[in-house]
Amino acid sequence: MSISLSSLILLPVWISMAQIQQGGPDEKEKTTALKDLLSRIDLDELMKKDEPPLDFPDTLEGFEYAFNEKGQLRHIKTGEPFVFNYQEDLHRWNQKRYEALGEIITKYVYELLEKDCNLKKISIPVDATESEPKSFIFMSEDALTNPQKLMVLIHGSGVVRAGQWARRLIINEDLDSGTQIPFIKRAMDEGYGVIVLNPNENYIEVEKPKIQVQSSSDSSDEPAEKRERKDKVSKETKKRRDFYEKYRNPQREKEMMQLYIRENGSPEEHAVYVWDHFIAQSAAENVFFVAHSYGGLAFVELMIQREADVKSKVTAVALTDSVHNVWHQEAGKTIREWMRENCCNWVSSSEPLDTSVESMLPDCPRVSAVHAQTVLSSIL
Repeated sequence: MSISLSSLILLPVWISMAQIQQGGPDEKEKTTALKDLLSRIDLDELMKKDEPPLDFPDTLEGFEYAFNEKGQLRHIKTGEPFVFNYQEDLHRWNQKRYEALGEIITKYVYELLEKDCNLKKISIPVDATESEPKSFIFMSEDALTNPQKLMVLIHGSGVVRAGQWARRLIINEDLDSGTQIPFIKRAMDEGYGVIVLNPNENYIEVEKPKIQVQSSSDSSDEPAEKRERKDKVSKETKKRRDFYEKYRNPQREKEMMQLYIRENGSPEEHAVYVWDHFIAQSAAENVFFVAHSYGGLAFVELMIQREADVKSKVTAVALTDSVHNVWHQEAGKTIREWMRENCCNWVSSSEPLDTSVESMLPDCPRVSAVHAQTVLSSIL
């Protein structure tokens, strides 16, 4: 386990404070002296020795990475794969760097969906005002007009966004492994319309406004001496809180708040919204779903809320490592029966492709998936 420079410097102080606090009143003078010492430590300067600024590039080129002809992320100069531990023993900084790169890759995949897959970016809610938070999905030109078949893709939970299965695979393996692009291209080649859901884009983040705290002395009818004592305690509390905050967050990251998107505040809400406003309105006689991980749970929730409609339009559902649970989600008997006939869950297994895998749940069959790419071949 690594220990930061600032922790080593402050450790004797923390120990001394703890020992003094265990002593009697005669130790108050030492406590006061140590508090004075701590108040004069410039933690901003101290922590700079530990952690570089959280200031990262906003392009792949800025990170000095690019995707090669095989769709692999490689360093422009060395040709090496992505390195997470760029700064030794600075996990938080490395994690922030990884997250910054992930945001760039999300935008990169969005561009591929539009340019390489010829999908359209559709804003939701469909009746959103200019000022309210918005999300979006992607659709092929014929998604709503194709009279024969429509493919709907739903990814899992976490940081992934529309067009992705797993950010980790995009960064460490390649685009074909981690994105939905091979599914989309194959489906379009086979004559499907395509809709790509974006179930994790549930809110936008804005900076939290600073709350102005009114002094108690401005509005209280308490005696002056009592107000002074309370104000002194309040100032000491604020000083300690600011001291801790400087140590915890030396680079003063902005405090953010979340503004949720109307009728799309969760993956389950999003699935129902896209069904009501797009999939249910499509001309396709046969609708097919491919849902990964939490996407399977979102599909089951859609069935619970729109059972008759889903049964009338959906022909088959391919689940991959789905985390749905018909008991916890309280899916009725008719839904479980329909899932047994029309759904299949490909799960991680060392068994050969399509080998039956035992399940404790009375819903759809579970079979082995050698590789996620094989799922599309099985249902097309």
